[in-house]
Amino acid sequence: MNHLTTPIVPVVLGLLLLSASVEAAGKQTVLMLGGNYCDSYPKELTDALTAVKGVTGVDLKSMKGHVVVSHEDTVTAETLVAAIKKVKGTKAGVEWSCTAMVME
Repeated sequence: MNHLTTPIVPVVLGLLLLSASVEAAGKQTVLMLGGNYCDSYPKELTDALTAVKGVTGVDLKSMKGHVVVSHEDTVTAETLVAAIKKVKGTKAGVEWSCTAMVME
């Protein structure tokens, strides 16, 4: 009977360690978006956020009017908000801009 449980122990320990490392590897921050026509420029938002060192993912589809940003622990919410505030421009004579607020 002892020989049956021996292979299971390393597998279980490996899964526990893998789960802990995935959880420790990143965080998520949810930001509520605002601004003139901001929601019409998802590529610009994604580009601005992925340019932040440590951002690993940007999800604009899960929550309308929000962005879920996956990132390393070193990234702060303030850095993400600052990146979004830089997203602005003019198209066909109409100015557009983005703002963000951290959802807690």
